[in-house]
Amino acid sequence: MFTTLLIANRGEIACRVAATAKRMGLRTVAVYSDADARARHVAACDQAVHIGGSEPRASYLRADAILQAALQTGAQAIHPGYGFLSENEGFAQACADAGIAFVGPPVSAIAAMGSKSAAKSLMEKAGVPLVPGYHGDNQDPDFLKQQADIIGYPVLIKASAGGGGKGMRIVESAAQFTDALASCKREAASSFGDDKVLIERYLQKPRHIEIQVFADTHGNCVYVFERDCSVQRRHQKVIEEAPAPGMTEERRRAMGEAAVAAAKAVNYVGAGTVEFIAEPDGRFYFMEMNTRLQVEHPVTEMITGHDLVEWQLRVAAGEPLPVTQNDLTFSGHAIEARIYAENPEKGFLPSIGTLNTLDFPAHVTFTNGDIRIDGGVQAGDTISPFYDPMIAKLIVRGADREQARARMVQALGQIRCVGLNTNIAFLRRLMLDDAFATADLDTGLIERRNASLFPAAQATPPATLALALAALLADRGLTHSNLKHNRVQTDPWAQADGWRLSGRSTQSFELLDQGELIRLVMERDGSNWTFVHGTEHRPMEWDVTQGSQGRHTVRVRLDGTDTTATVIVRHQDVHVFLDGSVTILNMHDAVEHAQDEGSDHGGSLTAPMPGKIIALAVKAGDTVKSGDTLLVMEAMKMEHTITSPIDGTVTEVFFGTGDQVTDGAQLIAIAKAD
Repeated sequence: MFTTLLIANRGEIACRVAATAKRMGLRTVAVYSDADARARHVAACDQAVHIGGSEPRASYLRADAILQAALQTGAQAIHPGYGFLSENEGFAQACADAGIAFVGPPVSAIAAMGSKSAAKSLMEKAGVPLVPGYHGDNQDPDFLKQQADIIGYPVLIKASAGGGGKGMRIVESAAQFTDALASCKREAASSFGDDKVLIERYLQKPRHIEIQVFADTHGNCVYVFERDCSVQRRHQKVIEEAPAPGMTEERRRAMGEAAVAAAKAVNYVGAGTVEFIAEPDGRFYFMEMNTRLQVEHPVTEMITGHDLVEWQLRVAAGEPLPVTQNDLTFSGHAIEARIYAENPEKGFLPSIGTLNTLDFPAHVTFTNGDIRIDGGVQAGDTISPFYDPMIAKLIVRGADREQARARMVQALGQIRCVGLNTNIAFLRRLMLDDAFATADLDTGLIERRNASLFPAAQATPPATLALALAALLADRGLTHSNLKHNRVQTDPWAQADGWRLSGRSTQSFELLDQGELIRLVMERDGSNWTFVHGTEHRPMEWDVTQGSQGRHTVRVRLDGTDTTATVIVRHQDVHVFLDGSVTILNMHDAVEHAQDEGSDHGGSLTAPMPGKIIALAVKAGDTVKSGDTLLVMEAMKMEHTITSPIDGTVTEVFFGTGDQVTDGAQLIAIAKAD
């Protein structure tokens, strides 16, 4: 076994690998970019080396800088994590040439599976079933369209060298094909340096099931059961679980043996994942093989009790697998939810900002518990535009699927995150959705259940408003309340209870609730308090326990019902965490609101986040219709298409292709049509 391991990655996977390496007694080395100088993975390792600028191309994709860091620190092995250089055959070869162990498969296996097209041809020869499609080398757009026409719509365009949902588009008709192909090729070239694509028939109501395989240098190869990764948004996984619901032993064995056959066909070594698309009737087809550890590996660890990173390190050091196929068993059910900085209500648009508050429920960092958190950021860190917007992975285990789901609902409701938009409330709705609860799963579940997963906004309940008001009063220094039954103040001058000589007092706040201006008032008359909202007057009792940094535990009694919540007052926002969801109310700025009301934003478009302009579809003088594509931005490793909100004429384009833009920058001006 080597003694020093360099981890050529960042964020939660770098922290995850470091934890196992340290438990095994290995010295760990981190690498970091300008943006990650104070990142959590840097502190998690024994040594850290700066390798370049913030953009991945200037740091985490620089094989030369990473190899130099390994040589400089005496690392005998490099763990690439996932993403970045983890499936780059050139990097794996460079490691071998430098005499450094690459914790991954042989170069030949990466090369064989690195091209989806070549991999599918290889799998066809090995007898692994394939989805009908075109996987050849001819990349002429007209030829590819002809192939799509032959296959029949809808078709799926996929980047041949891709993964993670990047460079992938569903095309419903021939009229959409050309634009979708161009977008796919741009995204593929940007993410993987290769714009080659393949075309496949898009299956209706398919499930995405993957098999974890593991092989060593002694000829042993096993499958470590399956994971269901069907719940996706933008072709990226959101929820993963193991075992797959409804999986029979017969089908598990068939898929497992097919996965092992795929691995043996390329003389595989190490951890890999063979991904299948499965139809409702039980038929399954090979999609691709990921020659690395998967983001969702924790659910397999939770049900088997095996540390897959430890297996990787031992296999890379030449040791045999610790188990045979007959030794492998699992128990219970595990579910993983990916917590992202994004806004589900706005098409899952990534969110950028500082994590002012980030609290998780009590958890473990490996398998000896029912709740596990794999994270790479902490309170005070910034989610930047340079990398994937994942905050953490929440993994839970139960005796069965229903218990695991219930624990996930509870755990999601205990997270406190303030500072940017997240998908936490969406994930909780997903867990509670009837389709997910009954395991009616397929890759289109989120779109299919749109109405229940994205319910119309409702008026904020009076109890929630009362909780916010009590917290705001506490922020003003009013801490005494009529629910503090067991707290006796002996000094009357120490009582911050809003006492007035006349016995009466009124305090009010103006807030924006979902964009609507509301006024909340607390009236006091002697020992009686009244909550006033609009025309409603309700007797109220309340108690606030203050914490640090604007955090309060608030209890109110309204209409005879007690409600308790965590309320965080941060800058101009009041966050009420109640019943597993969060309500955000904004302190009203009268001057700013008046300016907003007097502005007409219909004629200008601003950048929704920092990013790069990668394609312009219009120029000054062009006539556009509502919904027309204006430009395409690249941010956080994904393309985002900006469309016209109105019919009109483009009067000015403020940036060109290749320009970097900041959040909120005006991109295009449009004169509204008469």
